[in-house]
Amino acid sequence: MRWIVVDGIDGSGKTTHANWIREHYEHRGESTAIYLHPSSRLIGRLSRKSLQGSGKIMHMLAGAFFMVDVLNSLRIMKHDTGRYDNIIFVRYIMATAYLPGRLAVIGYTFFTRLLPIPERLLLVDIDPEVAFRRISARKEKKEMFEDIPQLTRTREKILSLADQSWKVIDNTFSDVESRRRLEEILAYWDSENRNSR
Repeated sequence: MRWIVVDGIDGSGKTTHANWIREHYEHRGESTAIYLHPSSRLIGRLSRKSLQGSGKIMHMLAGAFFMVDVLNSLRIMKHDTGRYDNIIFVRYIMATAYLPGRLAVIGYTFFTRLLPIPERLLLVDIDPEVAFRRISARKEKKEMFEDIPQLTRTREKILSLADQSWKVIDNTFSDVESRRRLEEILAYWDSENRNSR
């Protein structure tokens, strides 16, 4: 089973890329599941509700609920391993970039040592102003990190956390270019997988 993580700031196009990955593998006859975070499960809904609030307490609650939601997805994935050829997590360890200041680095280091990390890590990067326009077009209730200063700070932290194990796609421009780059990454991952057999 392939396990792929798609991460990035709010409005970067993570879900779009996850759907393109699913299409890529389903075109080849492979079953694919996407686990979105926060999920539609109760704990995920509580995380999202906290994100729509403000202040330190809501920030802490959102983080705690998010972590439990992700741990629940890991548990579910364990049971789904034989059921799907591919499982895609939309949002995973880069959520630590939403922690304040240097806690982002500490959190990222801690969780990458504590949690399982797949070999296929995709970071969807985007200009914060473009992300903000996309978020505004959704006409959904804004979350606490969905303004240009917060998106900018979070993006800077994410880019500083992303090491060589991450493949980065700049999604600021056209879908055609982003999808072409994604196909290159998937081909690389698939050839790497064949070579390691």
